[in-house]
Amino acid sequence: METVSLPHLPDYPLHICLFKDVNNAPFLRQQLLEGNTDFEYAFLDASILLSRNQVLAACFRAINDLLQDRLKSRNVHSEIVFSLSPNNNISESFRRFGVAETSRHILAVKVGGVQSQIEQHLKGSVEGNLVPLTDEQFAELRDESRLRKVYKIGATGNEAEAFVIGSMALKGS
Repeated sequence: METVSLPHLPDYPLHICLFKDVNNAPFLRQQLLEGNTDFEYAFLDASILLSRNQVLAACFRAINDLLQDRLKSRNVHSEIVFSLSPNNNISESFRRFGVAETSRHILAVKVGGVQSQIEQHLKGSVEGNLVPLTDEQFAELRDESRLRKVYKIGATGNEAEAFVIGSMALKGS
């Protein structure tokens, strides 16, 4: 688990875990659908994520929207999922970026809380292998064709990161 403190938002630490080869995605999805408060995380399908910066940009936008009382979804964690989308369709955002029954690689993000408790809960709840939160790991896990289709880009290397983050930032403006 990695804890990240975003510039300008030191009171909202992000606790992030990247899991590979997850076996219980249907269970995790069901917990979210039932509104189980023990599972109040942003559970993301890691195969559709380009980079660590993309995830941090989505978290920054979601926390900023929380602080400005502009959330379009239920809470800051669902807003992280929504913030990844290049468009304003909330249900499409969850379908594309949220954990699905078929998700094999999952990124879990928790805003705030006690790092040791969050890490213990995630390690006990997610049946998968914890891997480092690096761009190299994202490159290994991602579905290139799906990512290109969602963001309508030709390549998914470093040159695509600015376009992806820009499309996330500009939606709704």
